[in-house]
Amino acid sequence: MLDPALLDPALAAFITLFVVVDPIGLAPIFVATTSGATDRERRRIALSSLAIAAVILTVFGLAGETILEKIGIGLPAFRISGGIMLFLIALEMLFEKRNPRRTKTAEDSMGGALERDPTVFPLATPLIAGPGSMASMILLTAGAETTAEEAVVFGCMFAVLLLCLVLFLAAGLFERLLGPTGINVVTRLLGVLLGALAVQFVLDGLADFGFVANR
Repeated sequence: MLDPALLDPALAAFITLFVVVDPIGLAPIFVATTSGATDRERRRIALSSLAIAAVILTVFGLAGETILEKIGIGLPAFRISGGIMLFLIALEMLFEKRNPRRTKTAEDSMGGALERDPTVFPLATPLIAGPGSMASMILLTAGAETTAEEAVVFGCMFAVLLLCLVLFLAAGLFERLLGPTGINVVTRLLGVLLGALAVQFVLDGLADFGFVANR
């Protein structure tokens, strides 16, 4: 049973991470980036990408502020670099210039291997463990007044990632419902949305540097 005194920080942490990570929004992106993979390959990609993201977010939650200070990198730089990477993916989704990694390779004995594995990039980072979620973990753990509150933050992080996993594993159902044409349309629409999100990342980073006025 969670201590009633921890309910408010738990709710705040969960809502913050849920909004920033956006499991519901990531589900169709996962469908688009793993189109052509078998169910087995999708499970591997889902588990691997979330495990990598969990490690990254845990490290940033425990020592993110210290790491950034030591190597002289600020959060604005994370926002800008993440935005650029995401924009490149958006262009590929919009114009379908990606390699035929969506199709299965016959020579793979496990079946369904993609020519370009999206596990680390773009799924684990910057989509799941991106500048926003990294910054959120740093801020939430820095604001925790007790060890119990810190534990609650990490518990909420794992809860959000578990929700991502559930939605990712249902991606095959989404793909069967949409069909090839539906996936094609969704991929291009998501390319537009991801492009806008990428630009927003860059603008936020520039605003933090003082190059863009906040309005």
